[in-house]
Amino acid sequence: MASAETYLEKYLHELQEIRSSGEATDETSYYPPLSQLLDSVGGELKPSVRCILILKNRGAGHPDGGLFTKDQFQKLKDAQPLPGQKPGRGAVEVKSTGDDAWVTVESNQVTKYWSEYGQVLVTNYRDFVLLGRDAEGAAVKLGSYRLAPDEKAFWRLAAQPRKTAQEQGARFVDFLKLAMLSPAKLTEPKDVAWVLAYYAREAKARIETQAELPALANIRAALEQALGLKFEGSKGEHFFRSSLVQTLFYGVFSAWVLWSKQQPAVIPASKKQTGANLFPGAKFDWRLAQWSLRVPMIRVLFEQVATPGRLGPLGLVEVLDWTASALNRVDRVEFFARFQDQEAVQYFYEPFLEAFDPELRKEMGVWYTPREIVRFMVARAHRALREEMHLENGLADDNVYILDPACGTGAFLVEALDTIAATLKAKGGDALAAQDIKREPWSACSGSRFCPRRSSSLIFSLAFCCKTSAHR
Repeated sequence: MASAETYLEKYLHELQEIRSSGEATDETSYYPPLSQLLDSVGGELKPSVRCILILKNRGAGHPDGGLFTKDQFQKLKDAQPLPGQKPGRGAVEVKSTGDDAWVTVESNQVTKYWSEYGQVLVTNYRDFVLLGRDAEGAAVKLGSYRLAPDEKAFWRLAAQPRKTAQEQGARFVDFLKLAMLSPAKLTEPKDVAWVLAYYAREAKARIETQAELPALANIRAALEQALGLKFEGSKGEHFFRSSLVQTLFYGVFSAWVLWSKQQPAVIPASKKQTGANLFPGAKFDWRLAQWSLRVPMIRVLFEQVATPGRLGPLGLVEVLDWTASALNRVDRVEFFARFQDQEAVQYFYEPFLEAFDPELRKEMGVWYTPREIVRFMVARAHRALREEMHLENGLADDNVYILDPACGTGAFLVEALDTIAATLKAKGGDALAAQDIKREPWSACSGSRFCPRRSSSLIFSLAFCCKTSAHR
């Protein structure tokens, strides 16, 4: 499988070759490199996606191309293919490198294509703009990518295909993958994580291009206080901006999980109905996340993002709107069938961070641990305290401190707290159990400068010491 850089390098090289002949038309001569690019990127998806140029007129005109999934190609012998198939991943409208793709998006021609096909990828070979549907079915721009700001700059980049590919290949190909996935129902956790990670990278890129804002400084101070660390130097700045974006997107995802659990399901009339059919009319809105999230700092962060004049200038509202649209395409029945509801955020954390910032994931040692292993390890520690250290309440004993030096997804702490709650409940402490758990001496951190950089899936450290000796 070729790399993202290879795809872009080949695309630019072939465009430049065609142009160098001096006989190319402004638009149609460059169709083959574009089609090959889309086929190459679409071939990495499941199901794979292929571009077909010049579609039949279905009453809205002839789109320059359409994106079809593998299952739309029929196995034929002597029979004629069934007519009337719409491209499963939308239409493609192509203009010359001298045209403005953003103006084209607003044209009557593209509006007709959007009405017929639901999604249109508009490009002038240097700009790629995705027009789709929002939660209410209205037209909305779901994302864009710009290789160069104008025609002259584009051909200068095309003259250096390898250098350009090294600088932009990964982000460019990620956008094309997003465009081909946008109309599809999302069922797999890894696909949901990948789509949200793409938007998170876009959010991070927008933050990095902005000058320091007073509101951003306030959020920085709040994060430093909450995490018990300082973001110092260039590495600290990278960690701060990454943490800010992660907090936003974990917050959106967590709010969506809570919202999903509150939606009443409808018994399907047939097995062919999708998860979306089971929840008619239900649409998730990230702006309401602050009402369902109970962490004060995250609630304040969402208020800041949605308030013009504070974090509004960062352009994150648009990105979060795209994110909500993606979450509204998730087949929730299929999605939550992959794991128990309470594990959703933990299960989501590793694949999201892997797609969002793989270097940070590696540095922090974030690896998902199956719940069965977590339960065994915590239960073993609980039993050891009871049987070998003769502490009747095990983890719930007042003289036990619980330390998780690399909290990661928090799976071990959650299981430890569940074990403590069950122990207190068994002793008849139902009414005061929650208050007792709040007083439990425990500490957790994840990858800060004073913590071992190891994953809690590799090591779960329980430090047991008496309070009297701890105070000496």
